[in-house]
Amino acid sequence: MNRLNSLKAVVLCITLIAPAANALQPKEYPDTVMIPERAIVLSGDHTRSGSLMAILYDSSDLHFSEPSAPRFLFLDRQGKVALGIGGYVKGTLQYDFGGSIDDGASFVTYDIPVPQNPAQRNQFYGNANHSTIFLQLVGKSKHFGYYQMYVQTNFSGDGNSGYGLKLKQAYLSVGYVTAGLANSTFVDGSVGTPTIDDQGPAGEISRKNVLLRYAPRFNDHFSGAIGVEMPSVSYTVNTDVEKINPRVPDIPLYVQYQWDGGKSHIRLSGLFRDMSYRDIKSGRNHFKPGWAAQLSGKTAAGPLTFFYQGAYGRGYGAYLNDLGGNGFDLVYSTTEGKMEAPRTANFELGMRYNAMSRLFFAASYSQARLFGVSHLGPDTYRYGQYISVSGFFDIVPDLRVGLEYLHGDRANVDRTHGRANRITGLLQFSF
Repeated sequence: MNRLNSLKAVVLCITLIAPAANALQPKEYPDTVMIPERAIVLSGDHTRSGSLMAILYDSSDLHFSEPSAPRFLFLDRQGKVALGIGGYVKGTLQYDFGGSIDDGASFVTYDIPVPQNPAQRNQFYGNANHSTIFLQLVGKSKHFGYYQMYVQTNFSGDGNSGYGLKLKQAYLSVGYVTAGLANSTFVDGSVGTPTIDDQGPAGEISRKNVLLRYAPRFNDHFSGAIGVEMPSVSYTVNTDVEKINPRVPDIPLYVQYQWDGGKSHIRLSGLFRDMSYRDIKSGRNHFKPGWAAQLSGKTAAGPLTFFYQGAYGRGYGAYLNDLGGNGFDLVYSTTEGKMEAPRTANFELGMRYNAMSRLFFAASYSQARLFGVSHLGPDTYRYGQYISVSGFFDIVPDLRVGLEYLHGDRANVDRTHGRANRITGLLQFSF
């Protein structure tokens, strides 16, 4: 019955965000965009490729940590296809004090020792494995409009302190449809507060899934999306229950209103999950529904931009920075042979201030919280808090330096706390 109700809710949401096809309005890109001076055009006729340049340099949906425009461009003779190669080299030096997190360059408040560990109070560390390279091919067809292919890697494949190659994104977009490995439809990437820390705030929604997404644009202000995405469920089990392979995809969707040429927007998102487990004693498989509702957005006001996001639901820990992979999508219940999707909440409030054309500052406060998990034990995570204060300066257009202070606080069910502080310096060159 729960699965039937979830299906009805999904159908209702699809009905709300998918009007008749003739009401849709494709996003138009200007064909007069000039190639910036920083770009290196290696072949082709750039005078016919203005609209393709607009796609390559469109950062409206990007998170701050994602690379923006490529520097090296290949163009075909007719100006119908463009291939960009770009990325950045990112090096950081950090010093932890008053508590340390042994996660390489990432600041994960979930991993703060509780209680404080006297042997882990300070740490000096340097890292460059979040450097990234990407390929982006864009084109336009008279049959289905704009299309693009995107592949991105970094060097964190051997863990937070390793340097193995890792595939971060690989997708194809044709018209309104995207397929491949990309940011989840439940992620509102552009509302993440700028930080040097690639992990980001504890309560930030951040997840990459293999997906199929339909994202229509209704007019200059309204847009929406719905996705079918590969589920990843993290369990906390006991001797009565065990995890089994997922059998139902995650279904996220949203409706968005934007203004000020896309500099500001507000988005209402939903997530529907149907997670599987097995009762060992009875030998039966069960499904447990999970869901989340999120409000997110950003508002530009002169040199200031405000960011916000907040969500509440059950069993969506995989989509949270602090909880992903830590066993809080499904946890064993106080009832023998049962599992439950714990109540979860998160929020992030942030701002960016552009002091000069090459200097800006950012700050954020974020929290992730679990409810009703005291039966898992007194040392179970109750909530995490994350505070960031950052400054960035572009020495030249592609060379950036930064300085950041981070404070993290983890509280357990028994109300004991662990805290950590970090100062990080950044040197980053984009290409």
